[in-house]
Amino acid sequence: MTEYDRSAHLKSIHANRKANTYQKVDEALKKLIRTNGKINFNSVSSEADVSKATLYNNKDFRSRIETLRNQQSQVPTPKQVKREMNENNKDALIASLKRKNQKLAEENRQLREQLKVAYADVYKKVIREIDVRPSEAG
Repeated sequence: MTEYDRSAHLKSIHANRKANTYQKVDEALKKLIRTNGKINFNSVSSEADVSKATLYNNKDFRSRIETLRNQQSQVPTPKQVKREMNENNKDALIASLKRKNQKLAEENRQLREQLKVAYADVYKKVIREIDVRPSEAG
C-alpha cells in the first residue's frame, strides 16, 4: 500500500480551485465586456460567482478590474452621448432663436422708422388741407 500524502493532495486541490477561479473571473470579464456590462467588483463577483474578497485580495484580479473600470468610465455611455446631443441641440436652438430675435428687432426698428415717415406725410397733408381751406373761404 502506498503512503497517502495529505499535503500534496491539499496543494493539488488548492491549485485546481485557484485555476477554476481564474477561469471563472476571466470568463465573467469577457462576458461583461462583450455585453457592455458595467465592470466593477460587484458585477464581476456576481457574474463569476466568487466573493468580492477574492477579487480584492488577488492582485491580478484587482488590477484588471480597476483598469477595465477606469477605461469604461472614460468612454461615454449612450445616455451621456444622448444628453450631450440634447445639450448641443439646445445650444444650436438658442443661437437660432437669438438670430431670429435680432432679425425681428431690426425689422421692427425699420417698420417704426417707416411709420414715422408715414405719420409725417399724413401730418403734412393735413396741414396743407388746413392751410388751403381758410384761403378758399376768404
